[in-house]
Amino acid sequence: MKLAQSMKVTAALAASALALSACGGSDSPEGGSGADEEVKIGISQFVSHPSLDAVAEGFKAGLEEAGYENVVYDEQNAQQDTATNTSIAGQFAADSDLDLMLAIATPSAQALAQAVTDTPVLFSAVTDPVAAKLVESLEAPGGNITGTSDKNPVKEQLELLQELSPDAESVGIVYSSGEVNSQVQVDWAKEAAEELGLTIEETAISASSEVQQAAAGLDVDAIYVPTDNQVVSALEGLLQVAQDKSIPVISADGESVERGAVATYGINYEKLGEQTAAMAVKILEGEDPAGMPVETLTEVELYVNTDTAEKLGIEIPQEMLDEAAEVYGDTE
Repeated sequence: MKLAQSMKVTAALAASALALSACGGSDSPEGGSGADEEVKIGISQFVSHPSLDAVAEGFKAGLEEAGYENVVYDEQNAQQDTATNTSIAGQFAADSDLDLMLAIATPSAQALAQAVTDTPVLFSAVTDPVAAKLVESLEAPGGNITGTSDKNPVKEQLELLQELSPDAESVGIVYSSGEVNSQVQVDWAKEAAEELGLTIEETAISASSEVQQAAAGLDVDAIYVPTDNQVVSALEGLLQVAQDKSIPVISADGESVERGAVATYGINYEKLGEQTAAMAVKILEGEDPAGMPVETLTEVELYVNTDTAEKLGIEIPQEMLDEAAEVYGDTE
């Protein structure tokens, strides 16, 4: 990837972050007067997969780095079950000992937003908090909930696909019909594809068990995987279909590249968790979530899987390998 294009991607994300956040809270603050007191935090995670797990790890590491070492976590995982997700929100709402709640992924954030009104709630890994009806606006959330967005550079990701597979004309997307963040990304992909001369073929699923079959039904030159929790949790089935069809998969997150997608420009979810922790410190020390703008990371990183590329006959330019934050596979 040419350096100028890399700078373009970073600049685009930086501009997006400025629009989303007036306070830029990516730096870990110093531990304040409350850092020595016991703090109880409830974490509601919608499903286990590497990106969301990394958010939780980054969040806890960020709080510890900020001096909050005496933290008791109540960690709950809905494992994609809607009833369980709602139940977790109800349990947290009834727990008067919680000082703060963290929702990881859009469905968990929506459940907590509906159930909790008197305790601060932070969300992370939410693509479009406004479309998900979590906040009134990105600049002024207006309630007891704010957090960090994992908005990804869809156009730049599709441009990366074109660079690696210039003959690709059609791109398939499998997405969950029940996740508003996924529909938003499909819309972004359609808009970008029109500019890039690509066509999008989409197919919706209602459960992760449907992912492999849905991917098998696509007649396309490549597949794009958005940050869809149900799809990412069943990624191996989709990757197997792509391998059988000998078509590349471009993911929206770096962890999926490690699992077998060929490449992406994506955010670092552990860093996103750390940034969310910085916001948590501000809230624990008295700042009102209603006036705290939603934040994003200002940079994306290039992830490449050379083993997958070799299987597909794709040659990764050395310049791209040098630029990559992570290269998975044998590079010798």
